[in-house]
Amino acid sequence: MAKTIMIIDDSASIRMVVSIALKKTGYEVIEAKDGKDALGKMTGQKIHLILCDVNMPNMDGISFLKSIKQNQNYKFTPIIMLTTESQEAKKQEGKAAGAKAWVVKPFKPEQMLSAIEKLVLP
Repeated sequence: MAKTIMIIDDSASIRMVVSIALKKTGYEVIEAKDGKDALGKMTGQKIHLILCDVNMPNMDGISFLKSIKQNQNYKFTPIIMLTTESQEAKKQEGKAAGAKAWVVKPFKPEQMLSAIEKLVLP
């Protein structure tokens, strides 16, 4: 059975690029345009990993992280931040909120896939 990965990014083109890379590797993909949209799509189904942008409208990535860690169904789901933010302070904030990895855009799909393979839930 294919594993499910959620992509949360306000950029449709980033969601598309990431989605194509993941589907080619055999993953199922759920897309969301921001943290609020993502929470609405998390209805108890198994999500093996979440890729999340930091800067988004409605609910940013760090707020989403804090919110999802309160949810019993998803509090152990690994989250990789996929963002243009490269400042150490932001990375520390993300880590403190529960992010498992930090991939800075622009990224190479193989770099992202390698991080996913290390962290994706069994």
